[in-house]
Amino acid sequence: MLPADPEVRPHSLPVPDHDPLQIVVEGATSNLPDPEPAVAGPAAAKAAAAEPPAAEPPAAEPRGAEPRGAEPPGAEPPGAEPPGAEPAGGESAGGESAEQAEDTVVLAKTVRPRAPVGPEPGPAQAAPLPSWPQVLATTIRLWAQRRRRPPSAPGRRGRIIAVILVAILLVGGAITAALARKAASGRGQAGTSALGTVATVRRQAATWVARQVAADAIVACDPAMCSVLQGQGIAASRLLVLRSGNADPLGSDVVMATAAVRTQFGSRLASVYAPEVLASFGQGSARIVIRAVAPDGAVAYQAALRADLQARTLVGRQLLGNPRLHVSASARQQLAAGEVDSRLLTTLATLAALYPIDVAGFGGSSPQASAGVPLRSADISGAPGVGGTRSAASLASLKGFLLAQRAPYLPAEVNTVRLATGQAVLRVEFTAPSPLGLLGAGG
Repeated sequence: MLPADPEVRPHSLPVPDHDPLQIVVEGATSNLPDPEPAVAGPAAAKAAAAEPPAAEPPAAEPRGAEPRGAEPPGAEPPGAEPPGAEPAGGESAGGESAEQAEDTVVLAKTVRPRAPVGPEPGPAQAAPLPSWPQVLATTIRLWAQRRRRPPSAPGRRGRIIAVILVAILLVGGAITAALARKAASGRGQAGTSALGTVATVRRQAATWVARQVAADAIVACDPAMCSVLQGQGIAASRLLVLRSGNADPLGSDVVMATAAVRTQFGSRLASVYAPEVLASFGQGSARIVIRAVAPDGAVAYQAALRADLQARTLVGRQLLGNPRLHVSASARQQLAAGEVDSRLLTTLATLAALYPIDVAGFGGSSPQASAGVPLRSADISGAPGVGGTRSAASLASLKGFLLAQRAPYLPAEVNTVRLATGQAVLRVEFTAPSPLGLLGAGG
């Protein structure tokens, strides 16, 4: 040990401003700072203090050295002593003394840990577009918030107002388009409903003509109505097509007064060509009126109709006095008023001469027919003879007799029906229009 020199003053080692290097000796590490040579004298101490520390070259790993695993900063390797602690027994971590350590010193490179590797991001999915009400509400909310703040740049208020106006225009356009589509759909439905109504009325009128009009009668109609009539089984030879070039419906027995026909002939249709309504279907422009054509004009037809009514009234009252004809209360009134078709009156008189007949009632009045149009059907059955001396005729016998007749006394239909009272009767029905002058009085 050197003797104490009064001229040499103890000094303290400079503290490095960086982390101490880790010294690796045969796999063991120590955080002790590098020893510095003793500086003798104050002059040397001042020179050392004035001289800046030399930059140390970066530590390089030796070739063939195995790279260390990533360790977090500040973590000490396993088995390392804390900084400033001496190994127990004056030996290094490898069990050897410091003097016996190898001269080769390897400076360990600080390895930063790798950033954790997360799952790869998937493909970006497009967010659903907001609705127009949401866009408008968001735009107004942002505008209100910015109104409470001073504008940061000139013209900002104008841009906000422009954005709001664009949003309002877009929303208004969308609403207008939706309303237009709805209105168009409503018009389409209304048009479809109107066409369906016209088609329904045409079918009803065509069905009535096919069942009620005589098989040899000529029917006048516009092209569309004639097509529907053909669909109901009416032959084309029985159809008189009314086009714009046709002068009148004369030559036919019945005219189908559709909107086109009414427009074509106007008031002359009822006042000149066809004064009597046999039946009517529908309303408004879809209405179809089935009229009886007057071959000699409306005036002559009306005169013949009044004469026929007088003859029917006379014959009807005579039948009421026949004891072989049993008539219900309602049927008696109809006979006395001359409301029964002349063909029915002749048929009942003939049957009563052969069998006792019971008449339950008359019918066959067409919907919305003109006043005075005769009733063309009757419900009849056999009745017991006077004093019970003769049994009632069967329905089959009556039907056979009726179907054996010839026109104009051949019924259009003879069917067995059951009344509300439970009584079975034979329904006899003649075709339209009723012929005038068959009874000879005033004809």
